[in-house]
Amino acid sequence: MTVLKKLHEAEGQKHVNGMPFMGKKTLTGIISSDKMDKTRVVIVSDIVKHPVYKKYVKKIKKFKIHDERNISHAGDKVLFVETRPLSKYKRWNLKKVL
Repeated sequence: MTVLKKLHEAEGQKHVNGMPFMGKKTLTGIISSDKMDKTRVVIVSDIVKHPVYKKYVKKIKKFKIHDERNISHAGDKVLFVETRPLSKYKRWNLKKVL
């Protein structure tokens, strides 16, 4: 048993095939478009410090998420989770509207 495996077991983390199971990624964002059927465009923004100029910059990333029941609308804050590829660009599922 390796030291890393002992540390993960001490912390109570799950293991799959001897490797620590990290779980699925979850993100929160605001819906910018609900014009497509069962698909939403979500904007996730983050403020990061520029490595050279030391100025804080707002980074924006757009995700296409799957909303099976069409329950979310533009302007809603949502929580979404990583999933298998559903189409060319959709790799996220809506978990809940916050």
